[in-house]
Amino acid sequence: MPYLYNVHSSLASSVLINSASSNSEIRRLSVNRRLTEMLNAVTKRIIRGLLFCLYCLMSPVILYRALGSRKRCSLVRNKLLLLSATDLARKIREQQITSEEVVTAYITRCRDVNPVINAIVETRYDLAIQEAREADKMIRLGHKSLDEIARDTPLLGIPITVKGSIAVQGMNHAAGRKWPEIPRALCDADAVQRVREAGGIVLLVSNTPELCMCWETYNNVTGMTVNPYDTRRTAGGSSGGEAALLGSAASLLSLSSDIGGSARLPAMFCGIFGHKPTPGFVSTNGHMPGSNDKAWPNFFTLGPMVRYAEDLPLLLKAMCQSSGSKLKLDNKVPLRDIKFFYMEDDCGSGATSSIDRDIKRAIRRLIEHLNSLQGVMVQKAELTDMKYSFEVMAAILLHIDGVESIYSKKSNPQEWKSVTVEILKYLCRMSPHTFPSILYGVLKKVNNATPQTYFKMVEKNAAIKKQFADLLGDNGVLIYPTFVSAAHYPYEIYHKVCNVSYLAIFNSLGLPVTQCPLGFNRNGLPIGVQIVANPGCDHLTLSVAREIERAFGGWQQPTTGEKV
Repeated sequence: MPYLYNVHSSLASSVLINSASSNSEIRRLSVNRRLTEMLNAVTKRIIRGLLFCLYCLMSPVILYRALGSRKRCSLVRNKLLLLSATDLARKIREQQITSEEVVTAYITRCRDVNPVINAIVETRYDLAIQEAREADKMIRLGHKSLDEIARDTPLLGIPITVKGSIAVQGMNHAAGRKWPEIPRALCDADAVQRVREAGGIVLLVSNTPELCMCWETYNNVTGMTVNPYDTRRTAGGSSGGEAALLGSAASLLSLSSDIGGSARLPAMFCGIFGHKPTPGFVSTNGHMPGSNDKAWPNFFTLGPMVRYAEDLPLLLKAMCQSSGSKLKLDNKVPLRDIKFFYMEDDCGSGATSSIDRDIKRAIRRLIEHLNSLQGVMVQKAELTDMKYSFEVMAAILLHIDGVESIYSKKSNPQEWKSVTVEILKYLCRMSPHTFPSILYGVLKKVNNATPQTYFKMVEKNAAIKKQFADLLGDNGVLIYPTFVSAAHYPYEIYHKVCNVSYLAIFNSLGLPVTQCPLGFNRNGLPIGVQIVANPGCDHLTLSVAREIERAFGGWQQPTTGEKV
């Protein structure tokens, strides 16, 4: 009996000890969690304070831009410029119009608006007209039926413009960086080659910030690209050249790239559609900058930007390295078969600015419209971990190694030049580089010095991705703000940089997203919304984009004050 008593006593003591230990561990984790949240809150306050100081420093330059004169693009008079690529391709195949007419119309428009928006780096107009004549000749010879042409070369005779960071054989491939001699692409990027094989005709390459490292488009070679809706404001970046051309009706189909919202932000600022595909759909080969980091193709994608929603699947299928049927891009999903969710902000991250009231109203109008459709109901999503978007996207983006930058040594691109030396050269006005390129080196070094933060953010990223997977499944979409405001004045992005987490979080999550125009704000500037789905469900976001265009008008040309 004493033995049994001792056993029971020992077991009871063990249970009490384990229970106390467990409670102690729970309390410790709770304290650590609170301390982490407090530290994050303090860090965010410090960041916001520093960004406010930066705004104060930049405010004279911003004010100067705001008070400057406003130029306007001329009114579109050639009706060919107001047809979708889908319609134009059909009319070219049926010989109702010629490819030469279409290509010439876009060349004329480019020449007309570029002095206003400054979006073009280099052109190939003569070669494009020659290729258009060859396309017309092929159609006249009648060796293929209309169905065969539509199947094999769906873009036959259609003009295309390409972001300057994407390789087009023989064209400038500096991506906004100053070089003693202009680097030229030795061959087409994979996506460009595929689009050409589909019959597309490249007109030009457009402006980007230096090595695509800014959400505004300016560099020390071509200068600043401005917004066609208000030339005092930015077109966004890094695909700002393409967005400005599309917004001003000087382009119809565009090949762009997206790392951190590089296609979607300028698409919203310029009132057009921009799509970030599911990673792996489109090859990233031939882009400057590139990276050999295995995380690069998940975070970075090439994608289409267009004026008309029906052209998104047309161009995306041509760009894809997988077959369009496998990707279900032709599937026009009835809206009643889609689950709709929405968020009006990022759940109060503390790092981002408040969403502009005009954007919130536009989202509510969209929700009201969808709820009015038979069989459709929009529900509010509770994704509270989205408040960590800024920390997650910043940690994962800056952890990617091997990205070509101004610090990469020619002898060994994996080795870096001294960041301190480059900063001193910049401060002494001896550097050929722009501020964002210099800043990248500083941020990269700081991020590399805090590896534990990166691993925590990877875990948080995986948790958020699972929440999306559970919420949306294979038939759901999320309506989410593209940005906190419409296009701002140049250099304002520096104090608004935390707000790009509204875009970049979907790069770190690897989700497909479509930016859709939703009309204009009180100042006549385009505003928009993102439609998000789970990987492989691009066809859902594209289907919703078509409905948004139908209900809200899609792209609308900038006002000019001219009489029609």
